[in-house]
Amino acid sequence: MTPHNEAKKDDIAPLVLMPGDPLRAKMIAENFLEDYKLVNSVRGAYAYTGYYKDKKITVMASGMGIPSIGIYSYELYKFYDVDTIIRVGSAGALTKDLNLYDIVVVDAALSKSTYAKDFNINDEILYADSTVVSKFKEIKKDITVCKTYSTDAFYAPCDMENLTKQNCLVTEMEAFGLFCNAKILGKKAGTILTISDNLVTNEQTSSKERQESFKDMISLALDAIISL
Repeated sequence: MTPHNEAKKDDIAPLVLMPGDPLRAKMIAENFLEDYKLVNSVRGAYAYTGYYKDKKITVMASGMGIPSIGIYSYELYKFYDVDTIIRVGSAGALTKDLNLYDIVVVDAALSKSTYAKDFNINDEILYADSTVVSKFKEIKKDITVCKTYSTDAFYAPCDMENLTKQNCLVTEMEAFGLFCNAKILGKKAGTILTISDNLVTNEQTSSKERQESFKDMISLALDAIISL
């Protein structure tokens, strides 16, 4: 147990899917897991543990932003002996070539966040585990793999032209923090995202659609994590 997680150590599986939204965590448990149970509800960061294709899986909400996923993923890695966390979330597209509901796999995260600097890591680009990225590509050979821009400010403008030149095709708020924790603790991390809005065309999905309609991504993430 930690100040943010009431689950017992055995309640958490070594393999974790981590959406941001607690209600998305609930949706994943209800639609994809068998024999699942709620193992954490502290601060509304729901965590469910059950079975997917006979493999024990935990789904836990990270909340929004690098500091939030930083707390929850660090505790899972450090105190619950979690081996692999795959973030499943939504992203804004920085190019018109990505459409709503397209799925992308993140191989690296660029950020101006100071989160990593608090751990004496001065890199502005941190990387997903290569085996996780490779597994996604093995399962879905035509999937888009790209860098993400992990921002601390949801409403801040971003230099889309410069970011896309660096292969940052999407933006979101958590991958950099997850990759940092995996790096310092010697664990595996990945991120897979569904396009929820496009900053070039101004198309967007509703909050309900973001919560409930990303099931193709979830299936892909689950199939990947159990075969690592």
